[in-house]
Amino acid sequence: MAQAPTKKRITRSLAELVPEAMGEAAAAQGFAGSEILLRWADIAGPDLGSRSEPVRLAWPKGAKGQGRNRDPATLHVQVEGAFSLEFQMQQGQIIERINRYFGWRCVGAIKLKQGPVRRRKAQKIVERVIPPEEEARIAGLTSGLEDGRLAEALQRLGRAIVSSRKR
Repeated sequence: MAQAPTKKRITRSLAELVPEAMGEAAAAQGFAGSEILLRWADIAGPDLGSRSEPVRLAWPKGAKGQGRNRDPATLHVQVEGAFSLEFQMQQGQIIERINRYFGWRCVGAIKLKQGPVRRRKAQKIVERVIPPEEEARIAGLTSGLEDGRLAEALQRLGRAIVSSRKR
């Protein structure tokens, strides 16, 4: 009896998986991808990024072209009332940053809406001491990997698992 061929598993980073998982939800709000949502603080800057949030991306009706050749969209952004003037003054720079980030002119204008912005809670990072024998075991398990970044990521994961165990 012949066995079915086994499927080769490919390791993928979380950054590669998130856009696929959020794709439908982002598309419902007009976002072609979730990158602008995930990277908003980087694009708008830490100060404005924490006091504003993108709501939707509206492409012009009957827009000509496909993909990078289409007419630019209008990004609707919710801004806390006191910061709307500051945001408006930096609007041109933010549009430039968005377009530079994506590598093409996807946003042509920003439409502001004043209102409350959801605050993202800062997570407390609790450093737990990992016993030296566990640290050595984790290092030993990843020592054979050629990719240094992968080994480092797996070591961080190992430390997180070991530190989350109840003592």
